[in-house]
Amino acid sequence: MKLSLLLFIVFTTTFSFGQKLKIKINGQKDTTVFLLHYVGKGLYYADTAEIKSGVVEFDISKEKPGILALLLPQVKYFEFVYNKEDIDLETSGPDYSKNMKINKSEENKVFYSYIRFLAEKRELQSPISDSLSKLDKESALYKEFLLKNDAISKDIIAYQKKLMLNNPTKFVSKIVKISMDVEIPEAPKDLAGKAIDPDFAYHYYRDHYFDNVDFNDDRMVNITSFHTRLETYFGNTMMVQRWDSIVKYAFLLCDKLDPKSEAFKHVVSWITSSYEKSNILGMENVFVMMADKYYCTLNAQGKSPAHWVSAENLETLNKSIKVRRKLLFGMVPPNVILKDTTDVVWKDFYSIKADYTILYFWEPSCGHCKTTTPKLQKLYTEKLKARNIEVFSVAKAVEEEFELWKKFVKENNLTFITVGMTKSLFKLASADYRNVVPKYTNVESINYSEHFDIISTPTIYVLDKDKKIIAKKLSIAQLEDFLDIMQHQENSLKIFPLDQEKPEAEH
Repeated sequence: MKLSLLLFIVFTTTFSFGQKLKIKINGQKDTTVFLLHYVGKGLYYADTAEIKSGVVEFDISKEKPGILALLLPQVKYFEFVYNKEDIDLETSGPDYSKNMKINKSEENKVFYSYIRFLAEKRELQSPISDSLSKLDKESALYKEFLLKNDAISKDIIAYQKKLMLNNPTKFVSKIVKISMDVEIPEAPKDLAGKAIDPDFAYHYYRDHYFDNVDFNDDRMVNITSFHTRLETYFGNTMMVQRWDSIVKYAFLLCDKLDPKSEAFKHVVSWITSSYEKSNILGMENVFVMMADKYYCTLNAQGKSPAHWVSAENLETLNKSIKVRRKLLFGMVPPNVILKDTTDVVWKDFYSIKADYTILYFWEPSCGHCKTTTPKLQKLYTEKLKARNIEVFSVAKAVEEEFELWKKFVKENNLTFITVGMTKSLFKLASADYRNVVPKYTNVESINYSEHFDIISTPTIYVLDKDKKIIAKKLSIAQLEDFLDIMQHQENSLKIFPLDQEKPEAEH
């Protein structure tokens, strides 16, 4: 009997006491509410429950420490800190944060005191900021308001420092710290009293931007401030939007992180995915170089640093990056050596002597190509050719498409260079690629779709005089605008104005 009682005590002590969240909302009707958690800056559903008589409870023991939120009807929600402790909150609308009462949770007692203090100070600052935006900066009144604004800011900083000093072990202290700006010291001066580096403040701020972030604490990735810092750091207010600058500082940041940490996973994932989707020319380089270094290159243990990605997805990414690595901005792509419509004459784009070369990949049966190709011909005839810009077009012309290709070239009077994977070439290469490689052509030409990452047609690459890639995957209007800029002809009459371009579906 004593043994049974002992086992019962051990069992209940060990397994029954997960963290509980209890929230009472006075005046709230019975309804369904949602527990939310942050991933980056986005709020995602974590759990669902019914609120009855104004009370709702959740088991939050499986939630990761960070900022959680309760979502009510009419898309109203309020946030609170979770750090592996029971939470008991009571509030009422319409201002749930202002009316918040903390019955249990040491973290949230500190957090909500801070929230209320900030709200009071922001309320004082708001009319001052409005006045400052309207006043003459040289006026006495402007200087008076500026002093008042600075005094409030100093009060906030003093409160933040005191909070962290009095609560050194609480998670809320790190939440407050990450929101604080780095204090910039006075710039070093030479013997004459002149600043050695006129841009010292910016350089110091950039180099110490993450000083207030504890990257070794996995909880940090579950608060919005962490993600906001990343976005600001790589945004145009902090950094020149050039791929080489982004890569430099992305590598510096990621290489400082513990590869096993949540911070490493989040930072690497966010930078890689963000620049994969970027529409800024050249930013594809960031994606490829991040993927190459942190996903595809094996570490000392022979594994990918991206331990959160499945082997299957890594294999797919590896294949893609292997191709795209050769197609980065600034790289010279493989030469394409194929036959023209005579199915006899071989042509290649390395032999072209031009200030710029346009590689144009298309298919005669592609609906979008049928619209785009004549536009390219018009642009070439009326503007590009006279400015020493050549077009090297590569078409799919196997089997029955060979006749379609020749017909299209003739009917549309294509005067730029047109080559293709012709019917006879395809037959020879399919039997044994050594029939034509390396005697006439190369492997990259035979498999140009793979080696030039042609996922859809038409696809455009722009090369400079040295055949280095300087742009890719542009529309005809974007191509014209880009080349006008490159040749300092921005004000030339546009044949295909950007503002009149209509989006078309890709093939």
